[in-house]
Amino acid sequence: MIGNGRSDVHVTITGLGAYAPERVITNAELSQLVETSDEWIVERTGIRERRIAADSQALSDLCLPAAHQALEQAGIEGKDVDLLIVATVTPDMMFPSTSAILADRLGATDAAAYDLSAGCTGFMYALAQAYGMLAGGLARRALVVGGDVLSRILDWSDRSTVVLFGDGAGAVVVEPSEEAGFLAFELGADGAGGEHLWLPGSGSRRFEDPDRFVKMNGREVFRFATRVLVQSAEAVLEREGSTVDDVDVYVPHQANVRIIDHATKKLGIPSDRVVINVDRYGNTSSGSIPLALADAQEDGRLRQGKLVLMTGMGAGLTWGSALMRWTMGLEAPSAEPATPGQTTRPPAAAEGGAAA
Repeated sequence: MIGNGRSDVHVTITGLGAYAPERVITNAELSQLVETSDEWIVERTGIRERRIAADSQALSDLCLPAAHQALEQAGIEGKDVDLLIVATVTPDMMFPSTSAILADRLGATDAAAYDLSAGCTGFMYALAQAYGMLAGGLARRALVVGGDVLSRILDWSDRSTVVLFGDGAGAVVVEPSEEAGFLAFELGADGAGGEHLWLPGSGSRRFEDPDRFVKMNGREVFRFATRVLVQSAEAVLEREGSTVDDVDVYVPHQANVRIIDHATKKLGIPSDRVVINVDRYGNTSSGSIPLALADAQEDGRLRQGKLVLMTGMGAGLTWGSALMRWTMGLEAPSAEPATPGQTTRPPAAAEGGAAA
């Protein structure tokens, strides 16, 4: 599906926040758990370290500080939000929803709240839904949060997945505006490719002795990602009547530097317009794009009037892009670490085994 924003209703981002846990796990530390090395991981992924949530932290604990930052920047409080969407594949629990838990902690007592699952593309789907709800008059002010605690669903003895993922969350406040913010969206899914990135045993489908760890066919996911990142970006630009030359800031899903580099070269976007932070956070799934947006705002690239292209892809298999004119003129702090003193560790790292 693809569509432009309504010409008679403008919707934009008015607040942005991000949060990454304190615990940093380097490639050198991973080499003590699985057969790998810093050189091997950097060459194939560009990742040097990733953040891991504390044992006491669930997804809502990561989302809360990111949400507070976004609300503060927008100059509003939780009670002013009437729609709250949390995009994730690792909620606190299946129910109640993480969004409902977060709404309660924020004081958003009148907000409709629900979780959305679209893999790493979740944040893009959630942005499109928030836009549609505001443009359609069903909501006045939305808080969109993307985040995941992927460390809880990884097999820490599986080199093919454990080197890639990290934990983190980001949030944006979405409101009607006088200036045009969101211009166009493009979303899609290919369920036939779902078997290439999946979590067997995590729902009502019965499996024989499922271990409930992420399974990934890296080769097929790479092929999918390099194709759809380019196709989706080109489609949303064409829909809006823009070209790659018009793009000031490109924010791709932070899955792998090789995937980002391929898309950047194929699209013809200069590297200085591309936001990359996967080297510090790894793939944080639904938290990836908002964390990257926060970094881009901190380093001054997200300035008022800039044309911003965001593109994600992930489990489903899904993809999604958004094109928007940045309307904010504010600067924001980068993702802050967790409260000093929190103790964390890779699951079962102390015992040298896989997560239970």
